[in-house]
Amino acid sequence: MSDLLEQYIACPYCGEGIVVLVDESVPDQTYVEDCQVCCRPIVIETVEDIDGNVALSARSEND
Repeated sequence: MSDLLEQYIACPYCGEGIVVLVDESVPDQTYVEDCQVCCRPIVIETVEDIDGNVALSARSEND
């Protein structure tokens, strides 16, 4: 069983929709992933709520 969840986000730089894989086995995390379209670094943050739902946010590296 995989703990990876596909999430769709909009790149904060170019606005293109991209897919990122979120590791649900780590409840709260922050990591950097490059945009698949423009190759700029996106800071991805995940937070798990009390019900086990994962909230994802994406921002530019300079925000």
